[in-house]
Amino acid sequence: MKVSSRKTLRMALGAVAATGMGLGLSPIAPGTVGTLWGVLLVVFLWPILPNPGVQAAVAALLALVAIFICEAGDRWFKTKDDRRIVADEYLTFPLCMIGLPISREFWWVLVMAFVTCRVFDILKPPPANSLQRLPGGLGIVIDDVIASLYSLALNHILFRAIQRWM
Repeated sequence: MKVSSRKTLRMALGAVAATGMGLGLSPIAPGTVGTLWGVLLVVFLWPILPNPGVQAAVAALLALVAIFICEAGDRWFKTKDDRRIVADEYLTFPLCMIGLPISREFWWVLVMAFVTCRVFDILKPPPANSLQRLPGGLGIVIDDVIASLYSLALNHILFRAIQRWM
């Protein structure tokens, strides 16, 4: 295999990861569809990461990985933040769930986090709206990190409020 074919293969694999193994190719709401991988990440990781500090570390690491994957997707599609790139959605979703329970009893928490995550990502409240102008993978991911942190704060508020009513 020539060096150029290895580079092409790496770029293609980066594009596959950037599109969420194809979920970003959805003709309708690719970011929302792509976020489903993030939901699966939480479903599988949170039961083995019950400590919020460890969850935060893993979520931060996933967000960092998203920068490199989105950068690869940007190079592949040759378009700034192409709508098919959804690694920023699915790899930052775990930030929305730090310290929140995941169980059969609390299934609604995951649904709540999914909805608030998508709403904040679509609305892009400041400073997310201006930070997305940063170049490359960082610009693609940083707005999703900010949106996920807003979502995390609201999720904790809603969780506590709903727990009082239950």
